[in-house]
Amino acid sequence: RMGFLNGKKALITGVASDRSIAVGIAEAFAREGAELAFTYQGDRLKGRVEDVAARCNDSKLVLPLDVTDDAQIANVMQEVEQQWGGIDIVIHAIGFAPREQLQGRYLDVVTREGFAISHDISAYSFAALGKAARPLMQGRNAALLTLTYLRAVPMYNVMGPAKASLEANVRFMAADLGSEGIRVNGISAGPIKTLAAAGISGFRNMLASAATASPLKRNVTIEDVGNTAAFLCSDLAAGITGEIIYVDAGYRIMGMQFPEEG
Repeated sequence: RMGFLNGKKALITGVASDRSIAVGIAEAFAREGAELAFTYQGDRLKGRVEDVAARCNDSKLVLPLDVTDDAQIANVMQEVEQQWGGIDIVIHAIGFAPREQLQGRYLDVVTREGFAISHDISAYSFAALGKAARPLMQGRNAALLTLTYLRAVPMYNVMGPAKASLEANVRFMAADLGSEGIRVNGISAGPIKTLAAAGISGFRNMLASAATASPLKRNVTIEDVGNTAAFLCSDLAAGITGEIIYVDAGYRIMGMQFPEEG
């Protein structure tokens, strides 16, 4: 069958392990016929990302990218332009806060430096990628997509304000790029056991509590998120921009748990 991303060229950032949300997105994109390029952060992750790329339509375009370095961002876009001529989709699956910022109570641990680093890497980098990809996205019904998570949960601390900034980015970028036919959206996923989540202490309890409290009585998977991402970046979602789509088994709608019947 023809996939609904057939002919689309997508750049995927943020693969860190097989459990990364970016992998769920890459696999859904590959299944729907997209041509993929990947980035990796640091040589330590290069082999892992190459393995994922090989699995996903045997992609050969795997490039180094540290989003704090504008020269590396420019280099990635240059390579993509040389190989492909243009780009249809950019997936931003990048977030970071120094480890000590994710322990204890927010006001006890937050520092000026920790705040700046987490905003730079988790929020500004989306705007930086959009800025660099913009010339390659002209006339292509292109889409940018990021991953957010906006709830006051224990230990998430400075990542909360960073994700709020990222969501404002989605709105401003959507307003800015709409006249060029470029759409910008975010997915707010429920908690998923990823490498990044492993850095948040007490995460196992959060998973259990989200599953119990959600209408679907389960946690979401990277496949759930991947399928939504594939839809949002395809022409099927041509009328959707500036939105945050919740893929969280309905957790967000609940005020409190309803008593079980029976």
